[in-house]
Amino acid sequence: MTGEAQTPVATARRGRWPLLLGVAAAVLAADQLTKWWAIETLDTRTIDIVWTLRLNLVINYGSAFSVARGRGAVISLLALAVVAVLLRSGRYATSPGTAVAIGLVAGGALGNLIDRAFRAGDGFLGGGVVDFIDLQWWPVFNVADAAIVVGALLLFGTQWRQIDEAPRQ
Repeated sequence: MTGEAQTPVATARRGRWPLLLGVAAAVLAADQLTKWWAIETLDTRTIDIVWTLRLNLVINYGSAFSVARGRGAVISLLALAVVAVLLRSGRYATSPGTAVAIGLVAGGALGNLIDRAFRAGDGFLGGGVVDFIDLQWWPVFNVADAAIVVGALLLFGTQWRQIDEAPRQ
């Protein structure tokens, strides 16, 4: 340390990393625990919760909504690139909302990447993603998928808000 005073922006930026990484770790833990539960519990049954919400185990070898079946390695490499870009852009997260949004997307992407890397499947990163939240009118998804969608919407909203609040010249 040089003993120089830290600027508020530098302090805020450094202060966002624990929030971003904490959210990503929480999403990753919740995702992996719920997938473990789903495999243990839903292998032989379906649980109806309320209205059209049911818990139903599905292994997804494609991308979102089971599109691009058999392209797990390509999808995984793209997801790794997205995570790298998000974590690199995390240093510019000046607001808590942006840090939370990046953490949600990064944690969700890592959760699904773990499935592709370590679950049974064909070839390099060809494992299936465990999905189990079934609305019956929407493709089956998991906690990681929900975190990615919520995080992307939040990121869009925080960026939109920052553009609106930027000084006009």
